[in-house]
Amino acid sequence: MSTHTHAPTTVNNIGVVMFTVADPDAALEFYTGKLGFEVRADARFGENGEHRWLEIAPPGSATRIALNPPMFGEPGGSAIGVETPDVAAEHARLAAIGGIDLDPLDEDETPGAPTLFMLRDPDGNVVTVVQV
Repeated sequence: MSTHTHAPTTVNNIGVVMFTVADPDAALEFYTGKLGFEVRADARFGENGEHRWLEIAPPGSATRIALNPPMFGEPGGSAIGVETPDVAAEHARLAAIGGIDLDPLDEDETPGAPTLFMLRDPDGNVVTVVQV
């Protein structure tokens, strides 16, 4: 049994998930052109505008993905789950577009597990699409 002796968190939301990408423009094209996400922010900052804050999200989503240059080593290695009411239709839509590192749709339902598939962006960040 655990006894908490510190104040509870004041965090109440997941607002931004950060993906590291090698080329923000290529990542932007992938997420908006192939996955159908929208741009939520695209701003330059720094003394000479040398930095860029770029956010994308599925239409209607409160949580955003920030596409950032690598801060520690190589790009990639991040993951996020997104939700859809029809995972088979979304898989078919993405497969028809082509050029996406897309896992096959698992037709065998595992009791208690959600229906899902995974895809990877050009930098190896994983997007898991889950049926809700």
